[in-house]
Amino acid sequence: MVVHPLPVEAAAGTLEEAYRLLAGGGVVALTGAGLSTDSGIPDYRGPGSPRRTPMTYQQFTRSADARRRYWARSHVGWLRMSTAAPNDGHRALAALGTRGLVDAVVTQNVDGLHVAAGSDPVVELHGALSRVVCLDCGVRSERRRLHERLSALNPGWAERDDLPEADVAPDGDVVIDDTDGFVVAACETCGGALKPDVVFFGENVPVGRVERCYGLVDGARALLVAGTSCTVFSGRRFVKRAASRGIPVVVVNRGPTRAAELATVHLDEGCSPVLTALSARLAA
Repeated sequence: MVVHPLPVEAAAGTLEEAYRLLAGGGVVALTGAGLSTDSGIPDYRGPGSPRRTPMTYQQFTRSADARRRYWARSHVGWLRMSTAAPNDGHRALAALGTRGLVDAVVTQNVDGLHVAAGSDPVVELHGALSRVVCLDCGVRSERRRLHERLSALNPGWAERDDLPEADVAPDGDVVIDDTDGFVVAACETCGGALKPDVVFFGENVPVGRVERCYGLVDGARALLVAGTSCTVFSGRRFVKRAASRGIPVVVVNRGPTRAAELATVHLDEGCSPVLTALSARLAA
C-alpha cells in the first residue's frame, strides 16, 4: 500500500447536491474505516485518532517474534471485533442496495460489517479478519476456530487483569507490550504459519480483486465514497478511475481527504447521519 499526504482543504457540497447525483441509481459505494467508527471501531486517520503503526507484511512474514506479537494482541482484539455490530451507515447502504440504487459496495474495511448489514455484493478489497490463511499451503479457515485454539493454548490470556483498556484498531490489534509467553497456533493442515486473510501494509491487493473493482466502477453511473481519507492508494485508485471517466463522485468523510480534489460533491460530515438522510431522501 502506498500512502500519500492529505491536502489541507476539501471542496464543499450539500446533501441536496449529493441526492441529485445519486437519485438515478447505478451507484457503487467505496467505503473506509470512518464508516465503522459508530460501531466502536476507531479509524486510522480521522480527527482525534491516535497515531497507529500497523505491522507490515514484511515484518509479519520474516519474523516468528513479530507473528507472536501480532497474534497475542489480535487474540484480545478479536473478542472486541467479533462483537461489533453494523451501525446506521451500514444499514443505510444496505437499504439503498435493496432498493436497487446501490449496485455494489467496495470496502477497504476488514470488519465484515457490510456483509452483516445485508449489502450484496460486497467486495472486501483488503480481505476479512473473520478468515485465516496459511502462508505455506494456502488453506483458508475460519477465525472462530483459530480463536478457540489460541484460547486453549493460552488459557486466561485474554482475561488477564493487566491488559490495557485500549481501543481495538481497525485491523483488530490492541496495544500489549509483553507478549513473550504467548503460544502461536500452526496450520492444522500442514503445520505452517498462519496469517489473517487480510492485506497488510506493504502487501499487494490481489490483481483479480482490483480488476473486479475497476469493472464495477467503470459500469457505475456514480461513485459514493464514504468514510475514507483515500490516503492509501489501493482505494484512491478507484476514485481516480471514476473521475477520469467523467463519473460523478460524491464524498462523505469527516476531515481532510485525498478524494476531495476529484469529488463532484464533498460533505465534511459523519457517515451515519449523512447516509441515513440520503437513504430516507432517496426512498421518498
